[in-house]
Amino acid sequence: MTTSSKPPSHTARAHSFNAAAAQYAENRPSYPPALFDAIEELAAHPLAGARVADVGAGTGIATTLLHARGAEVIAIEPGDGMAAQFRRTLPDVPIVRGSGDALPLADDCADFLTYAQAWHWTDTTKSVPEALRVLRPGGALALWWNTSAVDVPWIAEQSERIRIHFGIDPVVEQNGSGLRTALADPTGRLDFAHRRVRWSRRVPVDTHLANISSHSVFLVQDEQATNTFLTEERTHLLTAFPDGTVEETYVVELVVALAP
Repeated sequence: MTTSSKPPSHTARAHSFNAAAAQYAENRPSYPPALFDAIEELAAHPLAGARVADVGAGTGIATTLLHARGAEVIAIEPGDGMAAQFRRTLPDVPIVRGSGDALPLADDCADFLTYAQAWHWTDTTKSVPEALRVLRPGGALALWWNTSAVDVPWIAEQSERIRIHFGIDPVVEQNGSGLRTALADPTGRLDFAHRRVRWSRRVPVDTHLANISSHSVFLVQDEQATNTFLTEERTHLLTAFPDGTVEETYVVELVVALAP
């Protein structure tokens, strides 16, 4: 169970990643090529040669892939720890400090505005008007989240253990909150198209544990509560995966809207 009757604030959870930036960069999953194919299809515009602002860029996982597709990328990140890790990972990609609620960008300057695992940390009453200000007419706002494929039995069982131990349902957290936030457009000017991209990766058990414990639901907990869970979870996983390799399965939830 949780160690506190008062749940951590949204702000505390948003800031929690800065102390775990190296863990995040090393262990979090990336994104499949099919995701970027879908983004280009829905935007009706190639990423190659496009001006892209990657907001909430974190350690640069998505930025790296956007850059590899030939985009001219500028990263925007509010957190000290995450920005420092980004600079170590991508020293040649420009990064500026800021958030989606107050973008440090000129009007009509971007072909794409991208948020990987980040839109739900914004205040949409601010971030939607900012997106509309910064995007060129016809530019694309692309939001996506890696969500756990809970139709896979071991993933569903792990999610239930997390819910019982911490009192927070990771299925609701990961698989519901992002899309609800995305589709709650306070301006009524965005028409989102929705795609799902399923993919998987195989990683050692310890990488998987480091991945899940880099999520804010873990980072804001008491260290003892987290370590107790991870020790017990390692036993569960080695029972399910005796060879020590876990197949993580994800469904990327993607929504794309074009600026009027």
